[in-house]
Amino acid sequence: MRPLVLLWALLLLATAPGPGPRPAAAPPPGAQGSCSHRCGDRDGSCSCHPTCSGLGTCCSDFRDFCLEVSPYSGSMMGGKDFQVQHLTWFIPTDGVICRFKESIQTLGYVDSSGHVHCVSPLLYETGHIPFTLSMDNGRSFPRSGTWLAVHPSKVSETEKSQLENETLWQYYGTAGTTDNLTVTWEPSALPTRSVTIELWGYEETGKPYSGEWTAKWSYLYSLATSIPNSGFFTFTPKPAPPNFQRWEVGALRIISSRYYAGEKDVQALWSNEHALAWHLGEDFRADPKAWARAQCLAWEQLEDQLPNFLEELPDCPCTLAQARADSGRFHTDYGCDIERGSVCTYHPGAVHCVRSVQASPRFASGQQCCYTEAGSLLLTADSTGGSTPDRGHDWGAPPFRTPPRVPGLSHWLYDVVSFYHCCLWAPECSRYMRRRPSSDCRSYRPSRLASAFGDPHFITFDGASFSFNGRGEYVLLEAELTNLRVQGRAQPRTTPEGPQDRGTGLTAVAVQEGNSDVVEVRLAGGAGVLQVLLNQEVLSFTEQSWMDLKGMFLSVAAGDSVSIMLSSGAGLEVSVQGPFLSVTVLLPEKFLTHTQGLLGTLNDDPTDDFVLRDGNVLPPKASSRELFRFGADWAVRNTSSLLTYDSWFLVNNFLYQPKHDYTFQPLFPEETTPNPSQAAEAAKLCGDNYFCIFDVMATGSLSVGNATRMAHQWHQHRAQSLQPVTSCGWLAPPPNGRKEGTRYLSGSTVYFHCDSGYSLVGAEVSTCQADGIWSRPTPMCQPARSYTVLLSIIFGGLAVVAVVALVYVLLRHRKGNMAIWGSQP
Repeated sequence: MRPLVLLWALLLLATAPGPGPRPAAAPPPGAQGSCSHRCGDRDGSCSCHPTCSGLGTCCSDFRDFCLEVSPYSGSMMGGKDFQVQHLTWFIPTDGVICRFKESIQTLGYVDSSGHVHCVSPLLYETGHIPFTLSMDNGRSFPRSGTWLAVHPSKVSETEKSQLENETLWQYYGTAGTTDNLTVTWEPSALPTRSVTIELWGYEETGKPYSGEWTAKWSYLYSLATSIPNSGFFTFTPKPAPPNFQRWEVGALRIISSRYYAGEKDVQALWSNEHALAWHLGEDFRADPKAWARAQCLAWEQLEDQLPNFLEELPDCPCTLAQARADSGRFHTDYGCDIERGSVCTYHPGAVHCVRSVQASPRFASGQQCCYTEAGSLLLTADSTGGSTPDRGHDWGAPPFRTPPRVPGLSHWLYDVVSFYHCCLWAPECSRYMRRRPSSDCRSYRPSRLASAFGDPHFITFDGASFSFNGRGEYVLLEAELTNLRVQGRAQPRTTPEGPQDRGTGLTAVAVQEGNSDVVEVRLAGGAGVLQVLLNQEVLSFTEQSWMDLKGMFLSVAAGDSVSIMLSSGAGLEVSVQGPFLSVTVLLPEKFLTHTQGLLGTLNDDPTDDFVLRDGNVLPPKASSRELFRFGADWAVRNTSSLLTYDSWFLVNNFLYQPKHDYTFQPLFPEETTPNPSQAAEAAKLCGDNYFCIFDVMATGSLSVGNATRMAHQWHQHRAQSLQPVTSCGWLAPPPNGRKEGTRYLSGSTVYFHCDSGYSLVGAEVSTCQADGIWSRPTPMCQPARSYTVLLSIIFGGLAVVAVVALVYVLLRHRKGNMAIWGSQP
């Protein structure tokens, strides 16, 4: 027995944990006292839901099994090393496996400090990617978390290798571009002494728009192996072997030399995807224009065989003001951004471009709209700097992974490389523009606007306005058309002395559409601090300000404004205004007659906006107390609440209480009795802005009133920007002539001129009329006749007339003589 006891003791020593906290062993799946296999579950004796931290109801092993990672985001190209937080591991393990989306596995590891690491895989999609973790070489995966895969263009520069003088890389082999190429990187980003630099190529194969159409990255060859990790490499490109010539889009990947060339899903630094001019063959270098022209013609033939994606794209907004205001459907194109100095390399003449937020439903295509300094739409029919639509939306489209929905890369293959072929490497840009024509705006209809701000005050989609300062949680908007729901929480302002005001304001807003994610924006912690929650879990924006979510996109600006862009084209903007939130909702015209809630009935009739749940309608001039009843009637029902209750204050005051607090007595407008000095200060600050005046009276705070005034002014400015305008559409110049004027809105004038040697036939001027019809069609330019030719024609004609007259006289004379001769014997 003694040898057996000794052996057992040795086994205990071999498996004993080292220093540091011991991780929780994996209990049986579904064990109620553990979070093993239970992340997100509220049931059982303890909780594994994200809200448990604030409530103190988490299982003791919550952080061991429901994982947080740092960093939490990286390029969808993969190769990012991230560490699992709050989990240390000193038990010997026979393998760490990180499994993404239940199918893609990468090897993880435990470092010398006991921290567990994973490496992100190469993906063909963006967004939150679920992953599970195995510490027993794949036998079980009880731990889970999420990884945020982002568009390559949204990755910080320190996380990528840099193509120095990127223009040279993409023009290499064309006239005057034969020099060395240089790639640089941050050596500390790769913990290794030597590196291998590889070229990978991207392609999409199979029949377009069929189940056979697939996307694939392939390792092609190495540019350098086992070179020092100096952060710098220069080389002279040589034409690639013929079997690699078909790849025209690709990226460099830098990895540690301890990995074999082409090894997948290892820590790496990728470059930007780019046109592989520098690796193309001798035929390209011998005559790049002829080679590119042949490629352009081949692309043109392919385009003629593919479906017409232009038919389902939305029309562009008519003006720059509309494009920037219609933020639910259009978002800044960072390649031409007025906020960043209007560096519009591919769109000369433009100062700002926007892209349609959502890809088109069938073909996953995207719209682009560019504008001049004067605010006019810039069209390819007038300029090569005009906006060009995309067969593949640059941001991709759910469910991603397959063409033409792969973020960034499908767009490169079908829209960008073809632009290089036709416009940059060969003088065939007219061919490209014919197949990527700009949209005009004749069928564009601006989104409809509603807002809530201040104490709070509401302006409905149809322009009715009212104040409702109830305490509780309320339905701001419901629309059965897409099952869109927007809810808000209103509370009194908290002052150092506690909540003293008899008014309230919005402190949280939540939204969901269909089966999309739920996003909530709320005030948290200190005054003016925004917190964003995704499915009731707090998000961090330390690494990314843009996120692709299920059914929506999310963008955060400067920490005090959040934009939510939904798949239907609806949009929300939530910002901090003083002590409260201000919310703006934008709806496309298709929501007409489909809305209800505090933001009214969208039907162009402000007289029926105060509709109660039972269908009864309050009159437009309803008293403030009647409107208070209207607001209370739209209290959220517990079973349909989208809001988060992750503190006992929220649970006790909102979850376990009536959604409308009938004990709270607000200040009604007719009850305000300001003292003279306060009234004078309010008048000086607010002028005739009633909302501002009321909030000063209700709170006694000029700063609150000023925040309300600014929010109201912003609503008015945006409403003005979204006013409809009339477009007559593009007007062509005459053949053999030209036109002056590229603005096609009501009241605009276009002037026509002919080239030298031609004369104008028709109107010299045409004006866009209020009915959307041009006052005159495009005239014609006919060949002109010179003065000498005209004189010769005139004098030649006179000569002919003279000859005819002379013949006539001679004939008359001859006839008379014959008569005389006939009477003689």
